[in-house]
Amino acid sequence: MRTKKVGSAGRFGARYGRKTRQKVQKIEAKLRAKHKCPYCSKLKVKRLSIGIWQCKGCQSKLTGRAYSL
Repeated sequence: MRTKKVGSAGRFGARYGRKTRQKVQKIEAKLRAKHKCPYCSKLKVKRLSIGIWQCKGCQSKLTGRAYSL
C-alpha cells in the first residue's frame, strides 16, 4: 500500500506516527538512490548489504556508511 505522500513507508499504514514514517521514507530514498563510483565516476553504485557497496560499471566493491556511500 503505497501512496504519493508516504512512498515506501506506506507499508506501515497508520502505525508509528507521521514523523517516524517520514524519517524512514527519507532514509530509504537515500539508500536506494544510485551513487557515484569513486573509481570510474559512474552513477552505478548500489548497496549489497549494510556498509558494502558495489559498482556495476567497474565491478569494484567498496565500504562506506550504512545508508549512503
